[in-house]
Amino acid sequence: MAQMTKNALADSLKTLLETRTVDKITISDITEHCGVNRMTFYYHFQDIYDLLEWSWIREANKVLNGKKTYNTWQQGFLQIFNAVSDNKQIVMNIYHSVNREQIEIYLYKLTYDLLIGVIEENAAGLEVRDDDKKFIADFYKYAFVGLILDWIKNGMKADPLQIIERLAVLLQGDIKKALSRFRTNKTYQTAADD
Repeated sequence: MAQMTKNALADSLKTLLETRTVDKITISDITEHCGVNRMTFYYHFQDIYDLLEWSWIREANKVLNGKKTYNTWQQGFLQIFNAVSDNKQIVMNIYHSVNREQIEIYLYKLTYDLLIGVIEENAAGLEVRDDDKKFIADFYKYAFVGLILDWIKNGMKADPLQIIERLAVLLQGDIKKALSRFRTNKTYQTAADD
């Protein structure tokens, strides 16, 4: 029952975001649209941004379902672009709201989840510290999200498939090289030796 209520609240927020920016939506708007009282909302979420984050995590699980490997990262990244494109008006209303940071948080989570799966797969057999793997994932996460945010800012006109194909050329073998450089079981080498 609790999951159904959370889903209903998330669906109401999504519907309202089709016509308004986040900063123009109130908890009363969401609960009236959903047909529940305010206390029900607060039983599940602290505020609208908490609901928004929960909604995005729910969507992220659908978007990246099984697309977190080296062989599928391009498809996973394309699915991120498609999810953003499919919800263009909602994304634009969040992007143009007072708290645009929320869209960045969502995209960072999505891309990190995709990348860490790829990195873990490529790290098999290498002794690489977890914080080094996280560092590599964060580095690429910021690059990927920067590309997506730029694409959103420019009206989502560029073909996502072309963006991903260019990324694939750029990244070919680089994650494996980075992991190899961070190995803890290698002898010290200078950058020039690599």
